[in-house]
Amino acid sequence: MKIYLAPMEGIFDPLMREAFTRVGGFDQCATEFIRVTHTILPKKTYLDFSPELLHKGNTKSGVPVFIQLLGGNPENVALNAKNAANFGAPGIDLNFGCPAKTVNSHDGGAAILKNPHRVHDITRAVRLSVPRDIPVTVKMRLGFSHPDWAVEIAQGAEAAGAAAIVVHARTRNEGYKPPAHWHLIRKIKESVNIPIIANGDIWCFEDYKKCVEISGCADVMLGRGALARPDLALQIKAGSDELAWGWPEVKKFIGFFVFRAHQQEGESYAINRTKQWLKMLSRNFSEAQELFEKIKTKTTYNEFTQDWLIGSKITNLVTTDSKSSSIFPP
Repeated sequence: MKIYLAPMEGIFDPLMREAFTRVGGFDQCATEFIRVTHTILPKKTYLDFSPELLHKGNTKSGVPVFIQLLGGNPENVALNAKNAANFGAPGIDLNFGCPAKTVNSHDGGAAILKNPHRVHDITRAVRLSVPRDIPVTVKMRLGFSHPDWAVEIAQGAEAAGAAAIVVHARTRNEGYKPPAHWHLIRKIKESVNIPIIANGDIWCFEDYKKCVEISGCADVMLGRGALARPDLALQIKAGSDELAWGWPEVKKFIGFFVFRAHQQEGESYAINRTKQWLKMLSRNFSEAQELFEKIKTKTTYNEFTQDWLIGSKITNLVTTDSKSSSIFPP
C-alpha cells in the first residue's frame, strides 16, 4: 500500500508538503503543476516549485517529490521534463486532470482528455526524453465530459511507458461534485498492468476501506481529505482510526505550521494559508470554525496568533509511529 499527497494547486506547496510528510504516512508527493508552453523553463522555476531538488528531490523527511508538468505540446513538455530530470527530479508526473477553465482553455490539464491519443503522445514523448530510471507517471480524470474513453486513455498511457496512473474518479465537467465513481476506477485497474492509484472523496478511514473494496486499489492519493484530517494517512497505514487525532493534536499541528510559515514565508502567507486550511478543517472539527471566526479579521502575525498559537515555541515536529496519539514532544 502506498499513499500519495495530492498536488493541489494553491495548497500543497513546499511548506505544506514539509509539514504533512513530517507527520508521516505519505510515500510520495508531486509539485503543484508547472505550466509548459513554448518556452524552456530555467532551473530557477523548478527550484521555486520544488526546493526539495536541493535535497535530492526529497522532502526533509525523505519523501520523494515528483515534478508535475502541464502542457499540450509533446515536444515542449518532453524538453522540459528532460531538464527537470537533469536538475534532480526523482520522477516526472503529467497533469491530465486539472479542471480549471483557464487551464483547459489554454490546452492543458483535463482538456487533453478530449482526444485520448494525446495522453499517449505526450506521455510517450516524455518517457523517451528522460532516463529510464526516472519514472513517468500520469494523473487523469475519467474524461472531460464523459467517462467512455477512460479505459482507452489509461491503456494509452501504459503503452506510452507510464509507470503508474492516478485516477480522479470524476470527469472534468463533474468538478468535485459527489459522488466519486470508484467503480469506474476498477474497470481501469482491470484493463492495465501498471499500478492504479485511486483519488477522490476519501475523507476518512471508512471511506478508504470502501474505496479499496469498490475500486480494487489499495494505493490512494489524498488531497482534501488530508487537509480535513491531517492524520488520515497515518490512520490508513495503521489500519485503524482508533487513535485518530482530536482537536488538541490538530491545533498543535496548525501551530507548528503557522510558526514555520511565518519564519520562512512571512506574515501574509502564514495568515492567509492558515485561514484557508481552517475552513477545510471545519468539516470535521467545530473548533476549527470557531477559531476561524476568532481570527478571520486579523491581519498581523501577533494579532493572528494571540491566545491560541500553542506551536509558537515548537521548532521540531516529531514523526512518530502510528501507535502514538501525539506528534509533538512534551
